[in-house]
Amino acid sequence: MKLDLFDIYTDYLISHNQQAIATALSKLLDGQISHDKITRFLNNNRGA
Repeated sequence: MKLDLFDIYTDYLISHNQQAIATALSKLLDGQISHDKITRFLNNNRGA
């Protein structure tokens, strides 16, 4: 089952009880998604 970045990020926000940052999410995913890719995703979806 393939999850898109939106689903991954929202699951991370729901389950994370501290400050949520792209670097921590990337580390949690063992670098499978770079923190730069997460940051670009967030910047591209601002105000959408």
